Amino acid sequence: MPSRTGVNITPETCLELSKIPNIVAIKEASGNISQVAKIANMCGDNLHIYSGNDDQIVPVLSLGGLGVISVLANIEPKFTHNMVTDYLNGDTKKALSSQLKCLNLIDSLFCEVNPIPIKAALNIKGFNCGIPRLPLVEMSRSSKINLEKEMESFSI
Repeated sequence: MPSRTGVNITPETCLELSKIPNIVAIKEASGNISQVAKIANMCGDNLHIYSGNDDQIVPVLSLGGLGVISVLANIEPKFTHNMVTDYLNGDTKKALSSQLKCLNLIDSLFCEVNPIPIKAALNIKGFNCGIPRLPLVEMSRSSKINLEKEMESFSI
């Protein structure tokens, strides 16, 4: 994840990695949809692509992606599963509608450093996940209020 590591795996590097028999997939989280397209074009079936960004699930699937490694799925597993399944089964309109429906919730799940918001969301849902370990801290009050609002709106 370039946002966490400060390093991007280029399409050219992906091509070289795809030649190694035990490397079969990439969690593509650059946020650069053009890069995803280049990886898909250069690597073809030699490197499976999974979205690493919840806000780009459908766009990545449209470029040949096979699924998502998701934060959203921790609190909305069936919804996330159905979005991917709908797309893969050819109901792109329904998948797109789902992708757009969850954007505000996704934004609230990434308003602070991961995993702070998802732990808060799981606690809100009644799972006792506790608080993040140091050096991370609990979610700010204003962010938590917004997260609760988005979770409530989403479930309507």
